[in-house]
Amino acid sequence: QVHLVESGGDLVQPGGSLTLNCVVSGLTFSEFSMGWFRQTPGKSREFVAAISHGAARSAYADSVKGRFIISRDNDQRTAYLIMNNLKPEDTAIYYCAADKIYHGTFNYPYDYWGQGTQVTVSS
Repeated sequence: QVHLVESGGDLVQPGGSLTLNCVVSGLTFSEFSMGWFRQTPGKSREFVAAISHGAARSAYADSVKGRFIISRDNDQRTAYLIMNNLKPEDTAIYYCAADKIYHGTFNYPYDYWGQGTQVTVSS
């Protein structure tokens, strides 16, 4: 059975930083592209960042470009989202997702999803 477990969400002040982790089990992690998405109540899911299976390609939403970094460690079966200079509008539940195909910035329904971790940016 496939499991994606996010962690690292927290309450942080504007301008602060957080790193989200996504630990994956039940699939061959190195064969899957990974994505991060976010959602707030009453809004549709928003693409944040994606990374290809070998980390050769990555993509970011314009709203986070230059502030967020997506990375992965295939030995640790973990994907990361490093978030810097956080803004109140970054407040959301963040989800990681896995898919065999790299979709770039496309808001695609990935094959597998985690349960999400809450990020709140507030003073």
